[in-house]
Amino acid sequence: METNRSKFILALFPTVPRVFPFRRGVRIALRTAHIFTSGVLLGGYIFNEPITMLEPWLWSTVITGLLLFAIDLYATLVILFELHAVAVLVKIILLALVFVVWEHRVSLLIIILIIGAVTSHMPARFRHELVFFRTRFAKYPRRV
Repeated sequence: METNRSKFILALFPTVPRVFPFRRGVRIALRTAHIFTSGVLLGGYIFNEPITMLEPWLWSTVITGLLLFAIDLYATLVILFELHAVAVLVKIILLALVFVVWEHRVSLLIIILIIGAVTSHMPARFRHELVFFRTRFAKYPRRV
């Protein structure tokens, strides 16, 4: 029983993060698409475009963001405890708030953009800092 549990834990939190062929290229393409679609979405809200025009851009932004996060999760679930993942969670919550406080959608999307820009461009040692379970998981010497 204990060995099955250990295998399960090791599968979720591998000692060395998993990679797949062309991972870097896939991430670059997805990040580019994510930045592009979120920029169009924010611009559309700033210039008060009809919701029907912005819906495909919203879904494209959400899907590319989730795919980027899924690639990180595939490597290891340890990232859930890093500052980067906490920022992603905050961005998801703020995005959901757009539909609750519609009149503040532009402000919320600008805050989401700022959080994304800051956390994506801060040094890796801060971005990948463990916020939770610091004593349980060792930091990886090199990010993949």
